[in-house]
Amino acid sequence: MKISKVFLVTLATLGSAMLAGCSQKESASTKKVEELTIVQMQDENNPNAGEKNEGFRKDMEKSLGIKINEAEGMEYSVGIEAMKSGKIDVLLVTPMSYWQAKEVANAEPLVTTTSMGSTPYKTVFIVGKKDTKTKSLEDLKGKSFAFVDQASSSGYMYPKSTLINQLKLESDKLESPGYFFKNVAFSGKHDSSIMGVVKGDYDAAAVAAQIIPQLVQAGMIKEGDIRQIAETEEIPNAAFIVRSDLPKETKKKLKEFYLNYENKEYFKTFYGSESVRFTEAKDSDYESTKKMLEALNIKGE
Repeated sequence: MKISKVFLVTLATLGSAMLAGCSQKESASTKKVEELTIVQMQDENNPNAGEKNEGFRKDMEKSLGIKINEAEGMEYSVGIEAMKSGKIDVLLVTPMSYWQAKEVANAEPLVTTTSMGSTPYKTVFIVGKKDTKTKSLEDLKGKSFAFVDQASSSGYMYPKSTLINQLKLESDKLESPGYFFKNVAFSGKHDSSIMGVVKGDYDAAAVAAQIIPQLVQAGMIKEGDIRQIAETEEIPNAAFIVRSDLPKETKKKLKEFYLNYENKEYFKTFYGSESVRFTEAKDSDYESTKKMLEALNIKGE
């Protein structure tokens, strides 16, 4: 499953240092960690979120044998700065904030999550069933086109960067009428883009691949109403990152805890499916995000 909501972190005062009982001369590899501060998944609209987070914290505390503190907050940049200063040990970041955390806080990837089902999360470029001539991104030249929203990774950022990189287009001109597309619209929702193509309001659109079968199942469109002509690279899930200067043994135990966590109700609460699990995160998982940010000339945030 893809995390569609942007989960932000805001930090209040976090108390004393997280690594107690150590002299300043001791290296990170020999420090005795007595406490850790983590930032968990937040969901203000879910009444079970607090209970599940507390259960997760207690499970981690029992597994690691140390005190686990929990922090909450608002902005990713604040959380990343807090990790840099040693006040946070484990932080949840979006793919766009991942590289910022590595650059600013020298963070290391810890875990991410598996997707629901076997289909990777991607954006697809679609056209209507009557359009039999459009078969590639190049063929979209001169067509009317719909993105979803400028704040959407799957509905705008990833497909735009794909167009820029593959067709060698200029980022700041892509939405200009007549530059490549006849005109560009922002539909506001993935299903609106799909329905717009089906009805002929747009010649083509970029939408999250998972939305299409949902509309088919709901009876809103039929199989064959639209045709996919291209797709983006896989879009990664959010990641939990860890302070790089924590002792190796502590980081190892943290990763083992996440990878072996099997509370189905926890995953159902925060990810919408009991089948989701934590999986190891690697820098390579977020290379597509780096290319996207570079293509759009924006910084991770």
